[in-house]
Amino acid sequence: MSTFQQKLEKYAELAVKNGVNIQEEQELVITAPIEAADFVRLAAKKAYQAGAKYVHFNWHDDELTLTRFKYAPESSFQEYPEWTAKGLEAFAEKGAAFLDIRIPNPDLLTDIDPEKIAADNKTAAEALAPYRHYRMSDKVSWSIVVVPSSGWAKKIFPDLNEEKAVHKLWETIFHLTRADREDPVQAWEEHKQQLSEKAGYLNKKRYKKLHYKAPGTDLTIELNQKHLWASAASSHPDGTVFIKNIPTEEVYTLPLKTGVNGKVTSTMPLNYSGTLIEGLSLTFENGKIVDFSADKGYETLKGLIETDEGSHYLGEVALVPHNSPISQSGLIFFNTLFDENASCHLAIGKAYPTCLEGGTQMTSDELEEHGANNSLVHVDFMIGSSELNIDGETEKGEIEPILRNGLWVI
Repeated sequence: MSTFQQKLEKYAELAVKNGVNIQEEQELVITAPIEAADFVRLAAKKAYQAGAKYVHFNWHDDELTLTRFKYAPESSFQEYPEWTAKGLEAFAEKGAAFLDIRIPNPDLLTDIDPEKIAADNKTAAEALAPYRHYRMSDKVSWSIVVVPSSGWAKKIFPDLNEEKAVHKLWETIFHLTRADREDPVQAWEEHKQQLSEKAGYLNKKRYKKLHYKAPGTDLTIELNQKHLWASAASSHPDGTVFIKNIPTEEVYTLPLKTGVNGKVTSTMPLNYSGTLIEGLSLTFENGKIVDFSADKGYETLKGLIETDEGSHYLGEVALVPHNSPISQSGLIFFNTLFDENASCHLAIGKAYPTCLEGGTQMTSDELEEHGANNSLVHVDFMIGSSELNIDGETEKGEIEPILRNGLWVI
């Protein structure tokens, strides 16, 4: 049986070798909170051992972020550090890989004015748009992993003391990312194959529409004529295969921007910019959100939807079986990276160009002409449950089951 340190080493190696798949003489940019410094050091060691040329660090700190939101003038939220945006863009242009190490803090900005948060998010999104294009078009290798903090662990396991909660969360992360397996690399190869088979089946079927039915949800999503289903493994032009999210249990595509109609209700909380949005409900007409509500975090949801024109539309449709390992854990992580892989989900905002035939070679205008949504944001929210049924409608109008009671039937 592996010790804690052995599993930690495997997790760091997984992030570097399977996640970004660092190459010989390649540079790596690690973005992380200073609270994750120990794990960052371990990941950097693994990267150098794997042949990385140089590991760069982009640090941030939740407490400093909160201090800024509390005390900085309004003008602070209309500017984004140019050196950060241009620096990331320059690294992307020269072919660096990007590893994001995150520590979720779902309550960080709970007491902050939602309009201030919305302004800051929009400013950052505008500044980082060129860099984000490299990522969403798979022109660079990138991956996201998480590590625990005492605050996040206590949020998930409120009945445990701090030390036990953190330890349990570490063990949970190791299990759900397959880092506790004897050979995590081989386990991920098998998992990628299983997801690729689901995506391959859906690509062969070429469904025209998807029909969603569940309590609070009655939604029809028309798929783009040239849509592509994708899964865990991505690759950029030089053929390097990487995994964007660890863990991942989804297959996903893009909707036709104007082809979404009906109502959908979330089944899990959404942690957006340090604020929880719970019980959100969206109503669509011809793709556009025409009505919305939330039991908690309404103003934050409003700020998200009103970011720009594209944030009134969907950019992603993702299928995840209700019996995924993350769902079976029975936990709510208050973190999209994990919660979205426990549940079918949709994303407000920008579509992945990789989910459209020829999309990575198109300009933003060309993508929009082909029915792909464009926005400064891309925010997933969870809609899956054991009561969700999804049907696919063929070009001939035939209705075929895809998920029943949240489980694959294909």
